[in-house]
Amino acid sequence: MTLGLLLDVDGPLASTVTRTLRVPSIAPDLVALAHAGAPVVFNTGRSHAFLVERVIPALADAGLRADAPVWGVGEKGATWFALDASAETPRAGQVHADEALRPPQELLDAIRALAERERDLMFWDDTKRTMISVEQNVDTANADYLAAQPAFVAACQAVIDELGLASDFHIVPTIISVDIEHVTAGKALGAERALGLIEERMAAPRRWFTAGDSPSDYDMAAWLHARGDEVVHLDVRPAGGVPAVGFEVIRDIPTAERAEDDLTAAHLTRLRGDLGA
Repeated sequence: MTLGLLLDVDGPLASTVTRTLRVPSIAPDLVALAHAGAPVVFNTGRSHAFLVERVIPALADAGLRADAPVWGVGEKGATWFALDASAETPRAGQVHADEALRPPQELLDAIRALAERERDLMFWDDTKRTMISVEQNVDTANADYLAAQPAFVAACQAVIDELGLASDFHIVPTIISVDIEHVTAGKALGAERALGLIEERMAAPRRWFTAGDSPSDYDMAAWLHARGDEVVHLDVRPAGGVPAVGFEVIRDIPTAERAEDDLTAAHLTRLRGDLGA
């Protein structure tokens, strides 16, 4: 039975400190799995630009073929792309976006003004097409950022409420960002997009390995499980227990010696060995 991989990016694959594929084995293992016929889909809150500029080039450097079964789903299901199979080297083909999920300009302008006041700690991600993300500066201490985050979230919520948009948009804080997204976006929508992309090319797997570092990442595993698929979900959150779910969960907690991406890397290497890739 074909194995599919549906993977969050920040944390499980890309370091939340360096914002890169830091662990040397991750790219080669993903490439080997894809070349062995396992579809690999990145299901992330990151923009397509992050995938195109930081993830796909790392895979290309590790030998990824342009016709490999690799796809990108960004902004929690709101943007998506396949590789351009006709290209000489791996690159994204046409990037699609669901503009119905885009925040109104008045909300964009108001949140950007709030972010500008906190520019010593965070920056506006101008690569997003359908959601708002204000992210911790790379040179800012995470503790300093997290100390300021609650007040920033409260200010953002006040703007959303004032504009009468609370029924359409909600705030999702992460360890390094504040995301404002349409209520229909999410990792479950990303999983649905992923299946659609795969089915344009091949039969969708019925056995999956998913990985994430936030409670919302369970949603993609739950969506796959609900359609009757076999799912193993890797949870590399820094803290928190395992919720009651109907699928298998591997709970690996990061330590000072082994970060989230280190933990995921070990499992990718194991999967590569299991598939003889």
